[in-house]
Amino acid sequence: MTALPEIVRGPLQHSILRRAAQKGLIDIQVHDIRDYATDKHRQIDDYPYGGGAGMVLKPEPIFACIEALQQQAAEAGQAIDDVIFLTPDGEVLHQKLANELSLKKHLVLLAGHYKGVDQRVRDALVTREISIGDYVLSGGELPALVLVDAVARLLPGVLGDATSALSDSFQDDLLDAPVYTRPAAFRGAGVPDVLRSGDHRRIAAWREEQRLAKTRERRPDLLDDH
Repeated sequence: MTALPEIVRGPLQHSILRRAAQKGLIDIQVHDIRDYATDKHRQIDDYPYGGGAGMVLKPEPIFACIEALQQQAAEAGQAIDDVIFLTPDGEVLHQKLANELSLKKHLVLLAGHYKGVDQRVRDALVTREISIGDYVLSGGELPALVLVDAVARLLPGVLGDATSALSDSFQDDLLDAPVYTRPAAFRGAGVPDVLRSGDHRRIAAWREEQRLAKTRERRPDLLDDH
């Protein structure tokens, strides 16, 4: 759900997300909040009560959109698992949260814009609030795309290699090890001999050492629970 649907439609038509949709592995629908406005100007925002800068998304079109989606889901014998509002003051997105959301069947993402959304939307309709980091963007469209990508790639069949996502950074609170490909020598830099040895036990041990070393250097906070 967005006030600027064209921002999100483009990225959904490329790469892994497009292929996953073509295979029927995911179904992503973009809903323009303006389609649910009832006045002739299709107004979806207004000035905040109490004054202050910025505009606030009005509750009426958002309620109408979500209630329409709830009715469609019910008619199909389904239910919406979560209504997620993308907002800087939500819980920060991390890999374990993406893993959790990948087990859901039906998610609705609400991309905020302007100054935010009327608090009554958050109180009555939103079941989860998620941030992609401690910074502010112009709207929730890009965070919504980040969340879609993070979750979709975990679904069975979306990635060509079923084990690829399992070895990503943060899956077990460690950063990923360095990776190399051909050529074996490039501008004076080579590939570590262990990776060319064919000894899978040594390779696994090397990768684990590298992951621990990188995590200790860059994100020691992740090692607290490891």
